[in-house]
Amino acid sequence: MSAAPEPRPVSASRSELIRWMGVQDANAAGFVHGGVVMKTCDEAAAIAAIRHSGRRVVTAGVDRVTFTEPVGIGELLTCSATVNAAWRTSMEVGVRVEAEDARTGSRRHTSTAYVTMVALDDQGRPTPVPDVIAESVDEQRRQREAELRRANRLAERDQILGGRGGG
Repeated sequence: MSAAPEPRPVSASRSELIRWMGVQDANAAGFVHGGVVMKTCDEAAAIAAIRHSGRRVVTAGVDRVTFTEPVGIGELLTCSATVNAAWRTSMEVGVRVEAEDARTGSRRHTSTAYVTMVALDDQGRPTPVPDVIAESVDEQRRQREAELRRANRLAERDQILGGRGGG
């Protein structure tokens, strides 16, 4: 059995994906489809998780995606991601989405997502990931909030499975 991976700072997982939103990304109203935003969030989250774990990863779940403002055709969509917390084989990645008018440089926060990724070994089985070193006050807050979201997910799963009663 290999030694536990060395803990890594949040900064080592930082990723950023920037995409120019075109007509093919939008609905008839001229706003980018939520699914396009979600796919880009998933890709940015995967890059952050790979950087943190040094392994291939798969998406295990999306805890929450909030859309606070629409993104329009012609805007740059930026997804910035970091690993908030890590457990045995999984990691929560926080993704901040911003839209930018490339002509003016004006940016606005449009969405937030929390994605759970699982690291895989060479045989495709879940494998241990490094702990997260949260250095700043914001990183420590994000880590605490990730722990709360995980506890809520696990409690909900237990309630659902417990309520099935074998029938």
